[in-house]
Amino acid sequence: MSLFSKSKTIGVQSFIVKIVNNNCPELRDQLDGPRLARRVNLTIAVAIVPLKEGSLQVEQAFTAVTKEFSTSGLSLVLDTPLGLDEMLLGFRWEGELSYIRGKAKHLNPIGGGFYQLGIQLLEMVAAGDYPELEQVCF
Repeated sequence: MSLFSKSKTIGVQSFIVKIVNNNCPELRDQLDGPRLARRVNLTIAVAIVPLKEGSLQVEQAFTAVTKEFSTSGLSLVLDTPLGLDEMLLGFRWEGELSYIRGKAKHLNPIGGGFYQLGIQLLEMVAAGDYPELEQVCF
């Protein structure tokens, strides 16, 4: 029998179909019910600057990657379950950082020590309103 027999590839295909079926947003929406806004899978790096009681915590800024977007929110993939309530999200666009204030809505484990943080996007923030944002390296 060949090492790469057809029966082995069928097992791989079956496994991959299970993973896709259980993680595909379109299929998940059918199980969970309709959402208010459609999601788009999009992975980009963003800077996260925590806000505590309205004050920026620039020394605690970090980067993360997005998982999916909607018109009113996004989800991030994190390697620790951070207790963030509000934050500024920095997006690199046309050579500059653009900031959006966000509010955490949910934090769920997704396996392998990773977590998904759902964030509601609230308002654009002018970097000039917060001079300390110049310290953010991204």
